[in-house]
Amino acid sequence: MPWHEEDYIRSLHSLSRATIIAYRNDLESFISYANRANIDDPGDVYRIMLRRYLAFLSTKNMAASSIQRHASSIRHYFKWCRLRGYIKDDPSIALQAPTGAKKLPQVLNRRDVNQLLTGISSNESSATDIRDDAICELLYACGLRVSELCGLNLGDISDGNITVTGKGSKMRMIPIYKLAEYKVMVWIKQARAQMIRSSSPSEALFFNRLGKRIGPRDVRRVLDKRSLVPTHPHALRHSYATHLLDGGADLRIVQELLGHSSIGTTQIYTHVSKDRLATVHASTHPRG
Repeated sequence: MPWHEEDYIRSLHSLSRATIIAYRNDLESFISYANRANIDDPGDVYRIMLRRYLAFLSTKNMAASSIQRHASSIRHYFKWCRLRGYIKDDPSIALQAPTGAKKLPQVLNRRDVNQLLTGISSNESSATDIRDDAICELLYACGLRVSELCGLNLGDISDGNITVTGKGSKMRMIPIYKLAEYKVMVWIKQARAQMIRSSSPSEALFFNRLGKRIGPRDVRRVLDKRSLVPTHPHALRHSYATHLLDGGADLRIVQELLGHSSIGTTQIYTHVSKDRLATVHASTHPRG
């Protein structure tokens, strides 16, 4: 096929499943647009056409962040085409989408976090309650992406640390505080056996009610049930990062803990860490 779509998708094997799906969808969207313009080969694509395509996406009321992702997908695809010799010149070099206003991440305050983590814990807790305790603690204790939490296995937690497989199959080790480790151990020793089934993946840390490895939708249901305010799993990751910075953590350390490849991604949390800014200002300014 002129676009070499399947070969390109196979070349993405080292990326996360979600990233591969996004790249495929973005490429298919662009190919559809190109075909309507009677272009059926990547070698016939020119720079102005790419800019027109991004402008076309903006007319569909697509969010600026989504258009930026499309631009990134296009750059990645044409770079691959050039390296494989399918095109002579790369028309996507330095292609940029409109930036738009950056949306600050949702951060829970300490009271909302405490309520979420306190949950229903009691001597009468069901296996599901015990599991939910462990899930909420881990999300906040380690700042995990929901996909990372769902992918955890029994052997990933040991000696006060958790080994996480993040984007691009990159592994990192994150320290876990004692209470979170305790909640996970209670789940493993007292409740996990009640939810496992003969068809369950034996290595998985968490299961849903059907005995399958827990998924992102299952985790969102846990938070919907427990949170006083509308929230989502990534909000606990945002809260983790912001609260670390509020406590004086170095930005580079937070970058490592979150698994960000670029410090620029982590820097957004400096915009929401107002408590720390106010404290540092008051303690360091000559007239503070």
